[in-house]
Amino acid sequence: MNRSKMMQMLILLAAVTLLAGSFLRIVRQNSMSLTEYENLNASLESPSDGASGADSRDSDPDITVSSAAEDESTASGGSEPAGDTPSVLTGAALNGSSQADSRITFAEGFYYEPLSNGLRRYITGISYPTEAPDSALQPEITVDELRYVHILHYDFEGCSTEGELICNEYIAADLTEIFYELYSNEYRLEKVLLIDEYDGDDNASMADNNTSCFNYRNIEDKAELSWHAYGLAVDINPLYNPHITWQADGTAHVSPGEAAPYTDRSLSFPYKIDENDLCYKLFIRHGFTWGGNWNHSKDYQHFQKTK
Repeated sequence: MNRSKMMQMLILLAAVTLLAGSFLRIVRQNSMSLTEYENLNASLESPSDGASGADSRDSDPDITVSSAAEDESTASGGSEPAGDTPSVLTGAALNGSSQADSRITFAEGFYYEPLSNGLRRYITGISYPTEAPDSALQPEITVDELRYVHILHYDFEGCSTEGELICNEYIAADLTEIFYELYSNEYRLEKVLLIDEYDGDDNASMADNNTSCFNYRNIEDKAELSWHAYGLAVDINPLYNPHITWQADGTAHVSPGEAAPYTDRSLSFPYKIDENDLCYKLFIRHGFTWGGNWNHSKDYQHFQKTK
């Protein structure tokens, strides 16, 4: 066979091969060449430095449940903390992103903002009184003076979770920064929920060891408003840090009643607030006073700030 015929056969064979390949690609529309596969596979590979993904998140000691992306979503959207899953928090769900233009963010997951119309309706008649027709009976604080505060905290199982409070605008920045410092130091707070989740019942909230702030109510057994009514007081882990008052006969009254085992402050037990406690130090640094220093009674859970 001469060289000319050999070249013709090779050209013919190449043409047949090309036509066969084209036919197969038409029939099998999802097929790709080896080069195409290698290029696609390379584009799907994760960065080799571990800067993202589960490995880097697992190595971060400050994040035990939610990733940074989840926290950012919580901070920016409020109602969708991760994976388009609505927040389990009532206030966050009601506010959603409606107040985003007025939101003040201290760090991912830590922010404060005005109350949305939905949240205003939710608390009215519970933690906030229904406005009376007589202007003389109007509440001493308006809803416009209140702020919704969203935080992250570590619960008693050591898991990172969401929390929320309503407070006076005067202390909103303080609370956001304080709870951020507590979170950074993995300080444990069992629950941080709106008092409205307990129908405004302070005793029920305390017995459930819920950390809370605003509640338009009187001081227990008195006719005067509590600092909580102005959104200027916070109760921290109240079951382990009870409010103790003494009756005329010298007997002690403990609130909540379930906290009686924790009235002896000379004992050492978890979640006790004293002057060596980080929570105490942070609130005092921000200008709050502590009920544990009162003389007429002892309110170990209570921090308040004068406006």
